[in-house]
Amino acid sequence: MTTLIFGVGIGLFIILSLWALAALIFLISLRIEKKVGIIAILLVSVFTIILISVPRASEKPAAAEDKVMNGTVPVIVNFHAEWCDPCRILTPKLIELIEPMEKLDLAIINVEENPELVHVFEVKAVPAVIAISNGLVVDKFIGLVNNEMIENLIQKLTHGGPIDTESENTKV
Repeated sequence: MTTLIFGVGIGLFIILSLWALAALIFLISLRIEKKVGIIAILLVSVFTIILISVPRASEKPAAAEDKVMNGTVPVIVNFHAEWCDPCRILTPKLIELIEPMEKLDLAIINVEENPELVHVFEVKAVPAVIAISNGLVVDKFIGLVNNEMIENLIQKLTHGGPIDTESENTKV
């Protein structure tokens, strides 16, 4: 959330303050017949153009968000936080199991940096893992889980159902 000063965003407040200062310097320089005022106006103009051309944080493309919302392949979304110890254990497990797979994507979402996605998926605790295929939630779990549960989740996305350990196809 942008901090406001007198109802104006900080960036706009800084730009307006600099323009006021440049105008003051320009008026003083007219009185003392120096070209300092013109230089001040030029510097503030350049600074303003730079500030306006820099994209805002909300305008930067979010690759993970795009992968989650518009992905063409099934995706496993890992909602985590830097301060979360179980997240630090689970995230490397997910990367190890999912990254090598071609038919499956992994999106690692920091809950503090992506509140919109947290709200959309109603994440109440971390780590939270959600499996999405064709824009629909297939399955999810919350907390630290074992590799078998992660593999079952992967199997649901890639083959349409959980691994059946009692099936004749899996017996050796």
